[in-house]
Amino acid sequence: MTPKRIFILDGHPAETSLSRTFAEVYATRARAAGHEVRMAHLHDMVFDMDFGQGGYDNWKPLEPVLDGVLSDIEWANHVVLAVPMWWGGLPAKLKGLIDRTFLPGRTFDTRVLKMGMPTPMLTGRSARVIVTSDTPGWFLRLVHRNAIFHQLGGHILGFVGIRPTRFTYFSGASDPRPRAVDGWIAKVGRLGAVAA
Repeated sequence: MTPKRIFILDGHPAETSLSRTFAEVYATRARAAGHEVRMAHLHDMVFDMDFGQGGYDNWKPLEPVLDGVLSDIEWANHVVLAVPMWWGGLPAKLKGLIDRTFLPGRTFDTRVLKMGMPTPMLTGRSARVIVTSDTPGWFLRLVHRNAIFHQLGGHILGFVGIRPTRFTYFSGASDPRPRAVDGWIAKVGRLGAVAA
């Protein structure tokens, strides 16, 4: 197996969480398997979450921590995101990070259109998204049509060229049974070992 360059983002805004545990387990197993890993924790980042300009002509300069995240994504050939689903979507701070960093010129090119859409600039990368939630998987599929998967896999990561994006979903995360958590951690560890 060819070693990969993996960037892992713990997308939970709290200092401790299942998302952080999953990010660290994935990183440990990936490093043990010979992959090169960089990791960042959303909780540790200080930045203005508000895009604030409403256009792409004169956006705010990126804070160093945001530029670092974008540089790590550019460096990687596999991106891992561990994130909770809140109110059917992403935590506000994580959405703010995406709003601020996924900009034209480094993530997509508005000058070159394909079928009317900007050209993605982050092609050649795959992704694994590990989602925790309290919503049962069947309910997410049948009632909400896996909306968060479409948002992340299509509207965000796919839009900038990161594909395929594969999802791992754990429900009952607010009050999980210890055995369930042990099983989840083992599954994430297996994903990290093969950088999937």
